[in-house]
Amino acid sequence: MIPPLQEIKKAVNSVKDHVNERIAQFRNLKKNDLTEFDFRPFLDIDPYKADIFSEASFCILTANSSATLGIKIQKEVGIEGFQKLSTDDLFQIIRKKGHRFARQRAERIVMLRDKMDIIEKAVGIKSGKEARDILVNEIYGYGYKEASHFLRNVGFEDVAIIDRHISRFLFEKGIVKPRKTITKKVYLECEKALEDLSNQLELTLAELDLYIFYIKTGKVLK
Repeated sequence: MIPPLQEIKKAVNSVKDHVNERIAQFRNLKKNDLTEFDFRPFLDIDPYKADIFSEASFCILTANSSATLGIKIQKEVGIEGFQKLSTDDLFQIIRKKGHRFARQRAERIVMLRDKMDIIEKAVGIKSGKEARDILVNEIYGYGYKEASHFLRNVGFEDVAIIDRHISRFLFEKGIVKPRKTITKKVYLECEKALEDLSNQLELTLAELDLYIFYIKTGKVLK
């Protein structure tokens, strides 16, 4: 078995440019820097809010599913669709793409529209961990993983996304004792282990997540 630090360093050598590009996209969204998206000033709704809400909806779609499927649905729905389409229209798109919980996800996205003030409040907080607690307490359908995923995608770098790929890496490497269920306690234990790794590697948690995800899937997604 390749030691974890060695394997991550190998991944850094392989996909550092791709990871840096992805991190730059996340940071630009946090800074409200949408200059690369020339079409967005012509949206009927605030372009920054549209992006933030799209990412918040994306993370609802990834729960009990995958980032790959969430990305496909996000592209199909479009930047305005998450805020404008009816529950039935969202359901049809999500079902067509093969999501197991299409109706439930469509309903949760529509419910999310009433929480835009909460989302903006969380995004405006400096600490990702404080922002995450707000989201978990206020957003139906958000657990620690979903809230952390959203925050990472909008520029926070101090929370970890403990999905099945990341937890499997930690379990297989013997860094964290394997568990069948990721409770809050286990989640925070995994996050602490990742913080220790990130400090040794001089990476942020956001960067480390992308490298471990690449190790387990061969992809650099979001």
